[in-house]
Amino acid sequence: MKTISKIWIVSCWLLALGLPTQAQNDSAKVITSSRMIGIGGTNILDTYLSAEHFKGFGLSFVATVERKRPHRRWSTIMEHEANFSFVRDRANSRKELEGAYNFYFGKLYNWSLLDNRLTLQAGGVGNATLGFIYNTSNSNNPAQARAHLNLMPTGIAAYRFTLFNKPMQVRYELNLPLVGVMFSPNYGQSYYEIFNRGNYDHNVVFTTFVNAPEWRQMLTLDAGLSNKWTLRIGYLGNYQQYKVNQLKQHVYTHRFLIGFTRRFSLIPHGL
Repeated sequence: MKTISKIWIVSCWLLALGLPTQAQNDSAKVITSSRMIGIGGTNILDTYLSAEHFKGFGLSFVATVERKRPHRRWSTIMEHEANFSFVRDRANSRKELEGAYNFYFGKLYNWSLLDNRLTLQAGGVGNATLGFIYNTSNSNNPAQARAHLNLMPTGIAAYRFTLFNKPMQVRYELNLPLVGVMFSPNYGQSYYEIFNRGNYDHNVVFTTFVNAPEWRQMLTLDAGLSNKWTLRIGYLGNYQQYKVNQLKQHVYTHRFLIGFTRRFSLIPHGL
């Protein structure tokens, strides 16, 4: 009887030691963070500034952070995308400068398939875009502001495999537009009228996938370097276009990406 009692006490003691560890594992956030730079082509049309198409090259910085708790279905994703482009018209006589910052934040539901090798995610992100287009040849209305808030359905597929005894992952992300609002001058309206005289003329426009179709996709390949660090290469295509207030605008960017990804756990204090 004494032996059974000792076994019971020891078992309870071991279980008590294991509970804090389990609590930490359940409350810990697994964070995947990547930083990439990109270079590639840019195609711009803005009929408020010019009826010409402008083409050139640009640079981008892309940062992605994804947080997920073990044994939870939902994850949080946050992405920053900053672009700067230098473009010329077809006659090589006029130039434009374009810069934009895109912020994406959303929630995704996760499915794990094929013995956790395949991960599917679906949900939505909110997108905020701020930027400008500057035409170096225009003396009247030389610049166009870009401001857009958008709700975008999002899907991600990631497949893990081994190649040359190295852990690898291929990942594809797709964002599509649904509804939003954007700022735009009206046809023939100057920024002086808007901001100095306060003449509002339908300058805040409701957008949908009809008048503001957008397609953003990112395909990446990860190659493991260590337990925490991964080399990431890929392609980012962001195709934004609008047709509002009798004006047309599109900014198409194609970027070859290279950077690093880090994966770590964050355990809250007090556990």
